[in-house]
Parts: sequence; structure tokens; C-alpha cells
Amino acid sequence: MHHARHDAGTAVFGVWWPALVLLACAGAYLLLARRARHRNPARGWRRWRSAAFLAGLGLLVLALLPPLAPFAHTDFRGHMAQHMLIGMYAPLGIVLAAPVTLLLRNLPAARARQVTALLHGRARLLAHPAPALLLSTGTLLLLYFTPLFHLAMQHPAGHWLLHAHFLLSGCLFVHVIAGPDPAPARPGVPARLVCLGLAVAAHALMAQAMYGGFFVDVHAPISQVQGGAVIMYYGGDLAELMLAAALVATWRPVRRRPEDRHGPGPALGSLEVG
Repeated sequence: MHHARHDAGTAVFGVWWPALVLLACAGAYLLLARRARHRNPARGWRRWRSAAFLAGLGLLVLALLPPLAPFAHTDFRGHMAQHMLIGMYAPLGIVLAAPVTLLLRNLPAARARQVTALLHGRARLLAHPAPALLLSTGTLLLLYFTPLFHLAMQHPAGHWLLHAHFLLSGCLFVHVIAGPDPAPARPGVPARLVCLGLAVAAHALMAQAMYGGFFVDVHAPISQVQGGAVIMYYGGDLAELMLAAALVATWRPVRRRPEDRHGPGPALGSLEVG
């Protein structure tokens, strides 16, 4: 009897532990936002950023808990819906919430300089669109068009590694395209729009190849594979449209100083945290 209760408790914890982790993340963000508003009332912290962070975590809860999580283990359409939520929609809310900027505002000056130095140093390469595009979109070719997906699905650890990859690579891509946090190596808006366009085209081509059964290596009924392809095609388009809107919404023209008015030409523009 005691063993049965213990096993049931372990099973419940195994299902719901992501919610506990995400709840802790939400509490930490809200605490930092509250401290930022109290430490500097003039600058404060915009509540819509807190709402965006909570929305991103809410999408992760939807993806990682029942009923979608068990469905994703048995149906490829559920897996693809989970992939869209974790890798494309949740990162929009999380990244647009500017968590790194919020952290910098709460750290002591010396620690904040260390984090800034890291962003300007080893992490500089990751702020370029090419690695972000390769990690977020290019790896999907390996996943769905090689035996990698089948191998990952055979082991619980592989399943969670996929979730981690989707989330981290998705956050990196959103950060490179339209993230408000510091990104010293990030190119201008035209280059980022080209990168976003490449991602749109790659997702569309992969979804069409998957629907037609060309080179796809997913061990699932044809109806499930085609349903997953439809989710990837239309879900990816909507997410990338939202990302393009975020890029346009956060773009601001550079305000030139009076002494620069007779310079060589007009400034192109920049992004700023608002």
C-alpha cells in the first residue's frame, strides 16, 4: 500500500515538475521586476513585459503538461504542436520580456559589468543571425529527415533534450531578430529581415516535403505525418509573422545630434529597449 502511494506520488511529480520549475521562473521574474520599479521609479519596468514573460511561460505549461504532453508521445501531430509552442511561440513572450536587461538592472554594478563583458565577448558570435538560423531551423533537417527523431523518441532523456533544444534555439533566434536585450554583434534591420525570410522559406519547404513524404524519416502513420506538416506550415508562418511584427514594432530611427546633421548621410536606425 505504501509502495503504491509512493509510486503514485512519484508519477504525479514526474508529470507536474515542469509546472513547478516554470512557476519558480515566473516568481523570480516578477520579484526582479518589482525590485526594478522600487529601485528606480523614474525608469520602472513596463508591465507589458512582465505579461509577455508570463504568457511565454504559460505556453510552455500548455506544451509540457497534460493533455498535450501525453498526446505528443503517441501522435506526431501532438509532437509538432508541442514543437511550435516550445520553439516558436513561447520564445516570443520570453525574449520580448527582456530578461537579461531586467537582470542587469538588479545586479550590483560589478556583477553587471561582468555579464556585459560576457555578452560582448564569448557570447558575441551567438548574436549573429547565421548561427541562430542554423541552430533553430537547420537542425530540423537532421531531426525529421534522418533517423534522429526516432532515436530521440525512444528515450525520455532524448525527448527532454529535444524540448531544451527547441526552447533555447528558439529564444536565440527571436533574440537575434527582434530581442530588446543587449546584442553587440547584431546586424542591421535589413540583414535580420533577410534571415527571417530564409527561415520562412526553409520552414515552408520542409513542411511541403514532409507532407509529400519526400525524404522524411518519421515513424508514424501517413495521416499523422501530413497533419504535423500542416501544423508546421501554418503554425510556423503565423509565428514568423508575429516575429516580423515585433521587429517592426521595436525599431526606432536613430536621433542624430545637431553637430552630425552635416554628416555623410542619414542613419539607418537602431533598436532600443522600451
